[in-house]
Amino acid sequence: MEIKTVIKKNSLLISLIILFCFFSLITGGRMLAPQNISNLILQNSYVLIMACGMLLCILTGGNVDLSVGAVVCLVAAAAAKLLEKGASSFAVIPLCLLLSLIIGAWQGFWIGYIGIPSFICTLAGMFMFRGFGREIIESQTVLINNREFFDIFTAYISVPGIDSGDVKWSAFITGVILSFLVAACILYYRLMKIRKGYEQPNSLKAGIAKVIAVDAIILAYSWKIAHFRGISVMLLWVVVVVGFYYYLTTKSLTGRHFYAVGGNARTAELSGINTKKIYFLAYTSMAFLAGLSSLTVAARVGSVNGDLGNSFEMDAIGACFIGGASAYGGSGSIFGAVAGALLLGIINQGMSIIGIGNNWQFVIKGVILMFAVIIESVGSQWGRFQCR
Repeated sequence: MEIKTVIKKNSLLISLIILFCFFSLITGGRMLAPQNISNLILQNSYVLIMACGMLLCILTGGNVDLSVGAVVCLVAAAAAKLLEKGASSFAVIPLCLLLSLIIGAWQGFWIGYIGIPSFICTLAGMFMFRGFGREIIESQTVLINNREFFDIFTAYISVPGIDSGDVKWSAFITGVILSFLVAACILYYRLMKIRKGYEQPNSLKAGIAKVIAVDAIILAYSWKIAHFRGISVMLLWVVVVVGFYYYLTTKSLTGRHFYAVGGNARTAELSGINTKKIYFLAYTSMAFLAGLSSLTVAARVGSVNGDLGNSFEMDAIGACFIGGASAYGGSGSIFGAVAGALLLGIINQGMSIIGIGNNWQFVIKGVILMFAVIIESVGSQWGRFQCR
């Protein structure tokens, strides 16, 4: 029974490991190349960032934001034009993030305070913001040649004296320190729960096994990127965003309100929760993260065109649902969304290495998303049936 419980609670992590091992085998080990390991995070950074914001929208009742891809296009277009005119990146980045906040507040106001359905409001935004973005760059491709802007998002950290050789030891040392911190935090929270008399979800052996598995992944990843170019600044952006939203959803009162609204908005409102504010915050946050993602993508690609951000909303939504978020709201986690984004990233990278065409990649991702939603829906219905 213990083994079944452990597998059920860590099914997504196990799926990630199995899928990665599968693609590593069929690609002849090319998935394990240090450059591919590093690119797994970098190429999917926009999904990892936007999935955190999309999860908040989904938590409020299965709602989604369809406009995030268009917001990416608009904000990136504004950034490219400002940089082209000689503006400093330290001025462009805050201005673009402010623009994304204004967009989010605009949509959050209509959805939260006026009551327009999120599907309609964000669908309208998808058309409007895409049109504004294309108009700004006049439907052309704008190149970005600002080294300062690139360094803020795509540079690699190099510590003098440690990273002078082929191996960037600062990356591996950071991985070792992080693995110790993760183990200490997990064990500390377990001890605190025992002291307070809370029931433990699994045994001590299962907890230790989970710590070993997570630390092994951290050490393996840090060892691989140490043999490429070390720690990317893009990775730090992702870690900061994921860490903040993990704290927001698990440790803050506002985070618990998102779950309460998704569970039953009427009950949450009667209990004193400002549901309008929660909806407003969800869509403002989502647009802000879309704006940040647009800057990371523009810096990585080095150019902006009118098609930038196409289907980004589908990637973010898919990551959340594959990561276990409920299509009905009120259930889901940041780590689940991150795992879902990584799972999509592994599939994309593995299929690209094998040489599967883009058309079939869309088909395969659609099938995976469909199965994820079916499993979640069937599981929810089965749970309600057992409770009767």
